[in-house]
Amino acid sequence: MSEGKPELLLDRLEEIGAVLARSGKALALIGLGSAGNETGRLDEFSDLDFFAIVENGHKYDFIDDLSWLSSICPVAFSYRNTRDGHKVMFSDDVFCEFAVFEFPELEQIPFAPGRIVWQRADVPDVLLQPAQHWQRQEERSIEWLMGEVLCNLYAGLSRQGRGEKLAAMRAIQVHAVERVLELAVRIETEAAAVRDIFAFERRYEQRYPDTARTLPRFMQGYQRNNESALAILDYLELHFEPNLAMVAAIRKLSTRLSRQGGSQCQG
Repeated sequence: MSEGKPELLLDRLEEIGAVLARSGKALALIGLGSAGNETGRLDEFSDLDFFAIVENGHKYDFIDDLSWLSSICPVAFSYRNTRDGHKVMFSDDVFCEFAVFEFPELEQIPFAPGRIVWQRADVPDVLLQPAQHWQRQEERSIEWLMGEVLCNLYAGLSRQGRGEKLAAMRAIQVHAVERVLELAVRIETEAAAVRDIFAFERRYEQRYPDTARTLPRFMQGYQRNNESALAILDYLELHFEPNLAMVAAIRKLSTRLSRQGGSQCQG
């Protein structure tokens, strides 16, 4: 199945465009991400992301009835993941995520510029470009990020002490690590790779390879919250100047949990 997957995806997108053209109710098809202006990234693990732009009053014709897609290839699975569209798996393992918009809606949606796969002859290109641009999040201070990491480590270990391993894992290996990823950009230069403006973690391994190599120590799994927390704390101390009182409190709690075997008491 993997051989020829990029070609299959591109062909499928063209087929979708042809179906929209024949419907008489559609205005354009916009490919996004690797199906858009970044087709060089298409590989055997890619899927299709697209917007179908339709005439006013016909949006739900395409959302409520997916026969326009199943006419191309049987739909093996679908569910409506947003008010505007679906996630779909075709029977030949082509996975899609799409949204359907009318022009007045498109003007209000921030999205990265895509590739116009098909458009009706009377639809100008300019109307298919984003009118609203994604507002990049303001860069957070090192002090704030370190504060978040330290507090998540302490709260996570406290939950571990109550036997709440899942809550501890999320605090330490998810929330704290998310802030560490932001801190890392202050000490490592971003390598050349396509950045996803909507998901900071996408292609992180290509963009920040040095930091990525340390991630396994930060996320050691459900049974190793204490070890993960200490690895994150070591990283902070190596590269930054975390608050000494919080560092001491975290290490004290970690030592206590180690002596108690992770403590499964409830409280």
